[in-house]
Amino acid sequence: MKTVLCIKWGTRYGPEYVNRIHAMVARNITPPFQVVCFTDDPRGIREEVRCHPLPDLGCPVPTNAPGKWSKVRLWNKDLYGLEGMGLFVDLDVVITGNLDGFFSFGDPDDVILARNWIKPLEKLGQTSVFRFPIGKHHELLENFRKDPEGIAARYQFEQRYVTRCVQGGIKFWPYGWVRHFRLDCLGPWPLRYLRPPRLPKDARIVIFPGKPDPADALLGRWAGEEPHLAPLAHLKEALKKRRAGEKGWFNYLKRYVRPAPWISEHWRE
Repeated sequence: MKTVLCIKWGTRYGPEYVNRIHAMVARNITPPFQVVCFTDDPRGIREEVRCHPLPDLGCPVPTNAPGKWSKVRLWNKDLYGLEGMGLFVDLDVVITGNLDGFFSFGDPDDVILARNWIKPLEKLGQTSVFRFPIGKHHELLENFRKDPEGIAARYQFEQRYVTRCVQGGIKFWPYGWVRHFRLDCLGPWPLRYLRPPRLPKDARIVIFPGKPDPADALLGRWAGEEPHLAPLAHLKEALKKRRAGEKGWFNYLKRYVRPAPWISEHWRE
């Protein structure tokens, strides 16, 4: 049984995100499989998804660091009786290729992360897509519970904590399996005005850390509150901000994305 895990808490992502995960997994995996969602609100999630309450974190979520530290709860010694390998995916990923390799690559006891190419010299892992042996390495959660604020202050991001502290070390997925939307699809900012985002041929999962989200990238906008403008109109708006003395004008200039219609082909129920 191949087990795909996700977490939904709060109100940022609705049940449709979980339902899309299930549908994308089903289209790209060889059965048998199960999608398991840990959530504080299962309403609206399709019945094929196995829902459980959020596993106990055992301490308050740190507020002194930017990382998504609530995900550390996945390292519980018991996850509602689940066993074997678990493939975790963030709710805002887009699955574009076959997932079977994510379960056959490496050793069943390996912890395997996507490579964070934003900081290549640090050899940091990205926990948007990672596999781990369920119930093992629970020392990550146990140590975190002893000093959550201290660990968060030291590592800043949960993925750095996992990368540095897994006993025996981590591995990375083969290059190309997991692609970063801004780095691998959007391209350098001058090109963003000239061509739409491209889906690399070898991509199996596209991740969307930060902005834009899949819903916004599909429509050609950086964030929900920003309308999509034609390239020339966006350039004019950036120059207008510069003349007005706004400090963020250059960041606005770079925050441009043309619509990415291939997202709708994959990111659907």
